[in-house]
Amino acid sequence: MIAIIDYNMGNLASVQNAFAKLGTDTVVENDPTEFGKYDKLVLPGVGAFGDAMEHLRERNMIEALREFAASGKPMLGICLGMQLLFESSEEFGSHEGLGLIKGHVKHFDVSRFDENLKVPHMGWNRMFTKDHPLFNGLDDMHYLYFVHTYHVECSDEVDIIGETYYGYKFTSAVAHKNIMGIQPHPEKSHKNGLKILENFIKL
Repeated sequence: MIAIIDYNMGNLASVQNAFAKLGTDTVVENDPTEFGKYDKLVLPGVGAFGDAMEHLRERNMIEALREFAASGKPMLGICLGMQLLFESSEEFGSHEGLGLIKGHVKHFDVSRFDENLKVPHMGWNRMFTKDHPLFNGLDDMHYLYFVHTYHVECSDEVDIIGETYYGYKFTSAVAHKNIMGIQPHPEKSHKNGLKILENFIKL
C-alpha cells in the first residue's frame, strides 16, 4: 500500500488521482504513527520550504519520515517534497531539511546566463536521465511539467539521476538508496509523468 503524506502543503487530490489512473489505490495519511505500516511513501509539496518544515514539525512527522527512510522502503518526494529531502534551503532565510540526501536548495540564478529567462521556471522542459528504475520505458530525455523558483544542488553527484537545462544545468531528479525525488510534477506531466509513477509502484 502507498501512502501520500498530508501535511497541508500540497494538492494531494491530483497526486492521488494520478495513481488512480494507473489502477493503484493510495491512502492520504496525516498520522505519523501509521507511516511504518505502508510499503511506500510519497511526499508531495507546493509552497515555501520553511513553511513546509514547520508543518511537518507541528505534526510530529519529521522523525517518522526519517525512520521510514531508514527502513529501506521506497520513498518519493515530488517538487517541494523532493527539496525537503535535502539538508537545508536558502528560501526566505536558512532552513534545515530532512537531511535524507546530502545537498542544499538554491535560488535560480538564470539572469547572469540569459536576461530573458524568468523565474519561476514554469512549463514543459526536458529531463536528461540516467539509468534508474524510475525511468524504465522512457527515452533518455523527455518532457515533464515544472513549476519552481528554487532547485537542489547535490553534494554527491552519484545521487543525481536527472538533469534539466534552464539557463544552466540543474538537478531535477535524485536517488539515494531507497530515497528518490523528482522536481517536476508527474501528476501534471501526462503519459511521461504517469510512467514514472507506474515505475515507482513497481519498485
